[in-house]
Amino acid sequence: MSVAWVVAIRSGKSGWVDAIWSFAVGAAGIAMAIVPLPGWQHASTRPPIVALLAAIWSIRLGLHIVVRTLNGGDDPRYAQLRSEWGGDFPRRLFWFLQVQACAALLLSLSIFAAARNPVPQLQIGDWLGIVILVIAILGEGVADRQLARFRENPANKGKVCDAGLWGLSRHPNYFFEWFGWLAYVVIALDLTGAYAWGWVAVSGPLFMYWLLVHVSGIPPLEAHMLKSRGDTFRAYQARVNAFWPGPPRHTSPQTSKGQPS
Repeated sequence: MSVAWVVAIRSGKSGWVDAIWSFAVGAAGIAMAIVPLPGWQHASTRPPIVALLAAIWSIRLGLHIVVRTLNGGDDPRYAQLRSEWGGDFPRRLFWFLQVQACAALLLSLSIFAAARNPVPQLQIGDWLGIVILVIAILGEGVADRQLARFRENPANKGKVCDAGLWGLSRHPNYFFEWFGWLAYVVIALDLTGAYAWGWVAVSGPLFMYWLLVHVSGIPPLEAHMLKSRGDTFRAYQARVNAFWPGPPRHTSPQTSKGQPS
């Protein structure tokens, strides 16, 4: 993340931070899944499967952010932080990214715990984990594509995307990002108690939720949206859940006035 800080400061595009973070977490997860460790027993088939899941997630997310960064300007979340921190932005960004480095460590431990589950044969939890991660990747991909399609239409400039998944959650991409980390939990957990390390995997989705909902995800992005979209975004906030998908709430005509479709 120190490298990501240097790249972001020199390029002026903070979007590179998340691309580097995605690739770094994937690389660390793959290593922790397949590198042999003396004294650790594990099944022969589970580590490469878990490593492949981590690789697919990392490559899809990382490449998406790379393309977005190349085609656009600064990430709106970091633009908001730049506005708030002013001249102290470089220093505070460095330490902010160290928090994300700690998150990467915990997430990698989730992958480690899943891959090192010593149960010999693949269990129902392994297959369920694969299904969960596939759903998460597809869901996040659909959300990203829906938002990109909305932005490509010049008529939507200045409006708020509430089409498709964005009408069920204000941040469906974040929801599916978090959902994917549940895959490692169900792969790692052994409810018989024979593999206590499996509970370490729970730290991944817990920390990811905290990071997305309370730290580097929703708060700075919504602060930016309120500044750039004003009452239009406030009406969207009144109708649609921030994180958990659900049916939109009915609002009064006064609240909904000016809300784009």
